[in-house]
Amino acid sequence: MKENIIEKLKDCKSSISLIEINDLLGLTSVEDYQELQKIINILISEGKVHRTKKDKYILTEKCSSIITGYIRINKNGNGFVTGDNGEDIFIEKSNLNSAIDGDYVEVDYINNEGIVINILKRDLNFLVGEIINKHGKLGFILDDKKKNISLEITKESLNGCVEGHKVLVKIIKELKANYYLGKIVKIIGHKNDPGVDILAIAYSHEISPDFSDASLKQLESIPTSIKSEEIKDRKDLRKETIFTIDGDDTKDIDDAISIKKENENYILGVHIADVSYYVKEGTPLFEDAFSKGTSSYLADTVLPMLPHRLSNGICSLNENEDRLTISCIMTINSKGQIINHDIFKSVIRSKKQMTYNNVNKILIEGIVPDGYENYKDDLFLMKELSDILRKAKINRGYIDFSIDEAKVIQDENGKAIDIVKRLQLAGENLIEDFMIAANETIASNIYNMDLPFVYRVHGEPKTEKIEEFLNFLKIMNYKLDVNTNNITPKTMQKILLSLKDSKAFDVFSDMLLRSMKKAVYSPDNIGHFGLASNIYTHFTSPIRRFPDLMVHTLLNKYLFECNINNETIKYYQNILEEYTHHASIKEQASDEAERDVLDMKMAEYMEDHINEEYNGIISGVANFGFFVKLDNLVEGLVHVSTLNGFYTYVPELLSLVSNNNIKYTIGDKVKVKVVNASKEKRIIDFELVGEHKKYGNKK
Repeated sequence: MKENIIEKLKDCKSSISLIEINDLLGLTSVEDYQELQKIINILISEGKVHRTKKDKYILTEKCSSIITGYIRINKNGNGFVTGDNGEDIFIEKSNLNSAIDGDYVEVDYINNEGIVINILKRDLNFLVGEIINKHGKLGFILDDKKKNISLEITKESLNGCVEGHKVLVKIIKELKANYYLGKIVKIIGHKNDPGVDILAIAYSHEISPDFSDASLKQLESIPTSIKSEEIKDRKDLRKETIFTIDGDDTKDIDDAISIKKENENYILGVHIADVSYYVKEGTPLFEDAFSKGTSSYLADTVLPMLPHRLSNGICSLNENEDRLTISCIMTINSKGQIINHDIFKSVIRSKKQMTYNNVNKILIEGIVPDGYENYKDDLFLMKELSDILRKAKINRGYIDFSIDEAKVIQDENGKAIDIVKRLQLAGENLIEDFMIAANETIASNIYNMDLPFVYRVHGEPKTEKIEEFLNFLKIMNYKLDVNTNNITPKTMQKILLSLKDSKAFDVFSDMLLRSMKKAVYSPDNIGHFGLASNIYTHFTSPIRRFPDLMVHTLLNKYLFECNINNETIKYYQNILEEYTHHASIKEQASDEAERDVLDMKMAEYMEDHINEEYNGIISGVANFGFFVKLDNLVEGLVHVSTLNGFYTYVPELLSLVSNNNIKYTIGDKVKVKVVNASKEKRIIDFELVGEHKKYGNKK
């Protein structure tokens, strides 16, 4: 009945009543009408149907000012909703209307600001908090202060708990509005134990390190080495020069590469672990992979999508080990055009497990580390091809925001002892370029076959958001000749190029990135705006991303088994929307957990640097103060109360302006002193050093 309701509503130009829907469907019995009511409510909770104030119904997609999505509340109490289309909408805390962090909501928005009009779904299944001693009795407080609810814990579930335990609580029922009864279902560990701080954040985002009993049972049947009968139908590439390049600590190796040059053309091989051979649809391991959606990399803690026996073992393309793979061999001309390709099942034996650090020594410094001598020529040939591919990508509009990322260094007890920038050098670029080429090749192959598939899509940004950013730059005396009537990736390139020499480039680049939509997974191909790619997917990381595993499953079904009958096509048409939607949600949860861990570890690091002074740049401004980002990417708040005089927030200038006409604006360089840091609250507070003295301000 679901599909029939949606089809009937597609034909309606305006909202209609439940009785009218009933008549359109030709339903006659009371039971059918009750079933209709039930399914309509499900469609509303899924965000597919909108109920008007007059109790009429219309497809949400027909309401131009309404989006649905999960709401995230920031530290200031304001919200952001990432719509199912990847668009971000800002929600003032006064417009939340009782919505709490994590709710699936319906938002009415105008000019990119919204108001929550319906809470469609509240998944308060599990919450994380800490056991405290309250007046001689054990109590519980939520870790996530953004969830504005009260919680009572059953007394019997407190057994075995002590003060300082981080615990996972399952909600039993709602006792009254925003007041719940819950029970402790897991003691995560004591807050002072190494790694418990990160696990607590993971659980709060419903990221579990555990696997089902059925998955663990299935693992017992998976071998630890390749058998001869498993390779008879595969192309044997074990004698080819194939190797991997990853970080120093990488244990889950998805991809290997190879290179040759023939008749002025490059023969690039991208060989990806054939995880789908071991993790098949319908099995417990597949269901666990779907549920988790992705591996999560939280500081130096990895919570894998697949058990270590797979992710670090039989699926990982370890050095000098036979491994089953799916190979994508591309013939690429001197202009970076892929003129031919082949996709097939293979078996490889990686000749060398290389690291980015050592590859960069070769490509940048000309220093060849021990053990790399036999691969130097291949690496330089790869660099040659990488430069060609990158130039071709840039020519078509590939957007390189060049935004630095922070990496946490921890000691043996899990304490943050340094924050450094992640490097993106020749070796990292080389792998990125090759993986993008393979992803595009795979996506184009299946797209041209007109079969159901998983695409990685990135929609065009809204014109208003780009114009808003350009207007801000204009006020800041940056005059850019940009046509916003037809925004293309090259438009973004032009903006970034115009700002390249600005001392605030990093901040402006980040602002421009945030004005764009988020990339998501979808069965409908709309292209990838950020990559300037017409057709794109994720094929290269099936060990750590469910969409990639699904892509491999589809390749096996379509290309290797040649199972392309109507039943197969209809099956995947029906399930891929759910799969891609779920994968996008889990990716977002993992990203948020990563940000929360980074905030916590930065605060932990700065706890040991109170009263120290740093140079930084103003990265954000609000009515309560401004944020300053240090050279090591640590970000903290200068509260308006610490400034001399009275300051007014001027949103169109993204500035705080005093009654003496002293102004603090995004991009200003300042010197600050650390006055407070709290790992528990994940906050860092700065004060200006020598107020009114800005360092390196362009004005």
